[in-house]
Amino acid sequence: MTKEELVIMVAFKTGVEKKVIRSVLAAFLQEVRYTLEKSEESVYLRNFGTFNIVKRKEKVARNIRNNTQVVIPMHNIPKFKPCKEFMRNVKNTNAFN
Repeated sequence: MTKEELVIMVAFKTGVEKKVIRSVLAAFLQEVRYTLEKSEESVYLRNFGTFNIVKRKEKVARNIRNNTQVVIPMHNIPKFKPCKEFMRNVKNTNAFN
């Protein structure tokens, strides 16, 4: 599902104009992104999940082509952890069967 498809679905279910939904969704995503980029704080959405930043340690990797070692510096990556109910519901779907 794309962002535009999400806007259409929410507008259909709520009866609110797509223009309004689009701006609310954009503001929501911008705020989540800003919170994760600028602070150590995570974003917790009850009955959905948590967006947070995970710190990866510095490590040594290998460049197979040149057979050399490369140091990958410490870095942060964004992560989403769904809530238990969400995980349980996803596991019980038969989308790929």
